[in-house]
Amino acid sequence: MRAEIQSIADEIENSLELLRQRMEWETAQHRLEEFNARVEDPSLWDNPESAQKLMRERQTLVDQMAVHDGIKQELQDNIDLIELGEMEDDKEVVTEAEEALRALKIKAAEKELEALLNGEADANDTFLEINAGAGGTESCDWASMLARMYVRWAEKKGYKVELQSQSAGDEAGIKSAAYKISGHNAYGWLKSESGVHRLVRISPYDSSARRHTSFSSVWVYPVVDDNIEIDVNPSDIRIDTYRSSGAGGQHVNTTDSAVRITHMPTGIVVTSSEKSQHQNRDIAMKALKSRLYQLELDKRNEAINAAHEAKGDAGWGNQIRSYVLQPYQMVKDLRTNVETSDTQGVLDGDLDKFMAATLAMDVSGKTRAEAQSEE
Repeated sequence: MRAEIQSIADEIENSLELLRQRMEWETAQHRLEEFNARVEDPSLWDNPESAQKLMRERQTLVDQMAVHDGIKQELQDNIDLIELGEMEDDKEVVTEAEEALRALKIKAAEKELEALLNGEADANDTFLEINAGAGGTESCDWASMLARMYVRWAEKKGYKVELQSQSAGDEAGIKSAAYKISGHNAYGWLKSESGVHRLVRISPYDSSARRHTSFSSVWVYPVVDDNIEIDVNPSDIRIDTYRSSGAGGQHVNTTDSAVRITHMPTGIVVTSSEKSQHQNRDIAMKALKSRLYQLELDKRNEAINAAHEAKGDAGWGNQIRSYVLQPYQMVKDLRTNVETSDTQGVLDGDLDKFMAATLAMDVSGKTRAEAQSEE
């Protein structure tokens, strides 16, 4: 095979190896046999909750093994076709098989990344909050740009996006916005976006056309489903209703339908203002439970906890990503050093490269490139 095709085949093999590591391949078949034996136990459904958990775990393992075996078989089939085509000097067969390998390389890399999404809540839907930081109108406009960016990203993924609440800026943009984003692995993908995002540009609101720096914060936490129990003591919360602000005209909300819930022990405040009061109360309570669950996740993971503590206020020294539109074009993630000059593409929702790099960081906090350079 040509060196280029051999390199592609090697990359696919590397992805397969990482998939095997993630699913603990040496014991996978044994674990599947254990699952199958338990599924056949007539008493399994005496405890429906336990049975459903077991069935989910079994299906996850079955799916992982099928993905691995499918990629491995497709790799071997195309290598065989290339060798056969070269022996028989059939260029058409060789070309088709090589194209199939290139497509398989992309698929294998995607599955490798998906395998990193194996956290307790990674598969869940997610809440996304955006808050303007220091900078007045500039930061409010930046917050609205971020909201558009994440909505575009989610739509490209085929996720459902629901606006939960929004507070308009005094002159432009938004002070804050909260969304629920629904789809498989929505939280797993977006969880790495929590932090402060910094924008540098020539301000459209400055008559002197000076360069401004703006900050907005992004917070991501999983939607708590029926499989996760979070108890909220009624005496620990305060529920307020208020009149939500609108854009004006006939659609201004004239009733106190917006709901704000404050969890006094933690100081967490959640709001919902886009539905009826009953719906807003339900939405806000779910958001509160999700925030409390995120706190519990943070306590279990010291690295995540330290990262949250380091975020601090939306200002200098706390940003995770920098977006520079002037005097040059560059978006750079400050954790992984991944960067691109395609700033418009990023603002239009091309975020996968940044999310993937963060997911691929090893447990020591090094990027994959750094880890490989030390081997």
